[in-house]
Amino acid sequence: MAVPVPFGQFVPGDSAVHRLDPRVKLGLTAAYSIALFAFDGWKGFVVAAVLVVLAVGLSRVPLRLALRGLRAVSLLLAFTLVANAVRWQPVEAALRLGPLGISLDGLMTGAFFVVRIVLLVVGTSLLTLTTSPVALTDALSRVMRPLRIVRVPVDDVATMFSIALRFIPTTAEEAEKIVVAQSARGAVFDEGGPVRRAKAWVPVLVPLFVSLFRRADRLAVAMESRCYTGAGRTRLHEPVMRGTDWLVLATGVTVATMTAILF
Repeated sequence: MAVPVPFGQFVPGDSAVHRLDPRVKLGLTAAYSIALFAFDGWKGFVVAAVLVVLAVGLSRVPLRLALRGLRAVSLLLAFTLVANAVRWQPVEAALRLGPLGISLDGLMTGAFFVVRIVLLVVGTSLLTLTTSPVALTDALSRVMRPLRIVRVPVDDVATMFSIALRFIPTTAEEAEKIVVAQSARGAVFDEGGPVRRAKAWVPVLVPLFVSLFRRADRLAVAMESRCYTGAGRTRLHEPVMRGTDWLVLATGVTVATMTAILF
């Protein structure tokens, strides 16, 4: 059984999206996410879907990789659709099963929220697929720099975020190895009821957590041995925003704002 992967996996490349300054991609991702939650109709989602497909094409990242993040939220998508569509003793129902019925209005509402989640996951996945963890950490540190005035440990927060992203694919790979090992010993994960399936995952989760704690401990020792303190980091090459970066950022934020207002 394959383990769903990896939100947070970087795909190296030399596309126009890869070359953008990470701060621009952070700003565009934030504007895109805010616009998604501002839409109250399907027209906005159509525009967002076109923009996402265009961005994926420009990034030259295989579409299947951009869509892989949906596997991790498949249960959330199913729950969102069912929770909105199923009604208790509905007056008008397209399909009835005892006292339960499926409402068409509820089904459309559920589909609306599902499309929003799908666009959000695919759009935000593009940020991590085209930005290395180191570049993303530097960008976060620079974007949050004003918070140092109120003594927020900006560098520590950025480092923690970067390590969390880096550990997502590592955790998935580790889980896949354990699943394969348990399957070779005769474990079955996709048969039986929900309780039996949940019990089948216990021999996977226990060694997985033990492995993660060991990795975290080794990482902490390695950082301490290198005298990591978080503050006062310097860089050999300071990133500078080019004219193209400012133009893309201004255009993207304007498009997101206009679509949020119009749709």
